[in-house]
Amino acid sequence: MTAPFTGNRPGAQPGLPNLPEPPSGWPVGSYAKYEEAQRAVDHLADNEFPVADVTIVGVDLMLVERVIGRLTWGRVLLTGAASGAWLGLFVGLVLSLLAPVGSGFGSILTGLVIGIIFGVVSGAITYGASRGRRDFTSQSQIVAGRYDVLCQPRNAEKARDMLSKLALGTDT
Repeated sequence: MTAPFTGNRPGAQPGLPNLPEPPSGWPVGSYAKYEEAQRAVDHLADNEFPVADVTIVGVDLMLVERVIGRLTWGRVLLTGAASGAWLGLFVGLVLSLLAPVGSGFGSILTGLVIGIIFGVVSGAITYGASRGRRDFTSQSQIVAGRYDVLCQPRNAEKARDMLSKLALGTDT
């Protein structure tokens, strides 16, 4: 096990932060989708290739935000109530374990009600503070324009040959 800020790379200095490094290696394949690059590396692994020499690199990164739906007061309050109910239920269950025998149900119910109220109020404050500037829900992810497979020079030619056979469909 290594310390959180030390690298396990050769020559890493103990106690120094593990700073980001650009990937190294020669390009052996380039793919439009991550699944294709993953399939290529999986093919190498299935054929006993030393995949510790391989790196998948996403190039031309983009943040993609996909809009899921419209945000309304009803949806905000309902979501706040549901989220608060879960938190309140959890707190109520913990309190019921510490409560005297026979009063556990009251602790659960109290936690649930307070959680719902807290969720609705905090959701309303947050949504009200936005003043309609973001009336939609979305999901964000980072994607790349292409995915390059790199390999250390000692095995790059072999990897390139194996991946070209895979692309041609001549490798079994």
